[in-house]
Amino acid sequence: MRALVVSDGATTVRSPEDRESLAAVRDTPGLSWVDATGADPDALGELVDVFDIHPLSAEDVRSDLRAKVETFESYTFALLSEPGFGPDAGALVEQIEARTVGLFVGEDWLVTYAVEPIAAVDQIWSAAADSPAQFTDRGPDFTAYRVIRRLMEEYYRVIDDVEDHIEAIEDAVVEDPSPETLATINEVRADLLALRKLLWPARDAVAALAWDEGTYVREANRKYFRSTYDQLVELVELIETYRELASGSRDIYLNALSTSTNEVMKRLTVVATIILPLTFVAGIYGMNFEGSPYNMPELGWTYAYPAVMLGMLGVTAVMLAYFRQEGWL
Repeated sequence: MRALVVSDGATTVRSPEDRESLAAVRDTPGLSWVDATGADPDALGELVDVFDIHPLSAEDVRSDLRAKVETFESYTFALLSEPGFGPDAGALVEQIEARTVGLFVGEDWLVTYAVEPIAAVDQIWSAAADSPAQFTDRGPDFTAYRVIRRLMEEYYRVIDDVEDHIEAIEDAVVEDPSPETLATINEVRADLLALRKLLWPARDAVAALAWDEGTYVREANRKYFRSTYDQLVELVELIETYRELASGSRDIYLNALSTSTNEVMKRLTVVATIILPLTFVAGIYGMNFEGSPYNMPELGWTYAYPAVMLGMLGVTAVMLAYFRQEGWL
């Protein structure tokens, strides 16, 4: 747990180790930002007690719930997620992972909590520590906006990676469609669906921060959240566009597969059609009739066998020439 306190123009970074030191951070005049990371329930419990956080908010931040915004008596609670790829990201087998972060925005304090480290929080923390004026001049709600804005930038990065895979898929579908290509298409579609499930509720949550007057967001800072809302709308539209592209690639693959199958069936049909008259001739001469001058007298001819073979070859040649003329070969 770490705390950034700005009081009387002085900035201090503290590491509260117990409830008393955490309460001292809260009671210091000025602005304070407390950031906690980890699955230790005691740390979250101390935040709940000291900052009067509702137990339901604490329960939500430890759960993988969809994005939401709720306002309580002394703070506004925003639950959002930072996207990323899992350890097997190269394969893109439904590897979109989301790390949940809770932001508690009070009148003069901000609390961020996450079970796992959040890159967006770390980056904004470093910026606020280096330039405290950014934290103090516009209030803790503006710092919360900067964290949320950074989360949205991470969505852009992830979507750019997915876009690269879609472009590779489009090339593979045209040049060398294979079952692996179809598997990759389905995996990318699953990733896009996972991103869509994250972005839709996030858009509604940011909309509440941008327009709901009952939150702890100052009127002067609402325009920044409206800008973030516009970003989320764009992200959702990108997701829908890429889903359509992935679906189009799948349709192209299935059409290519169908065309290939039709080519194989056409060739097999040609072979079967050629064999049919040859089988008929072979069947005729394969019948066992009793010897008689009227039962296949040509069998007694010296050149009967080569004549039949040449005839069968001639039929084959004529049929092949006809099929080629018709464009079936």
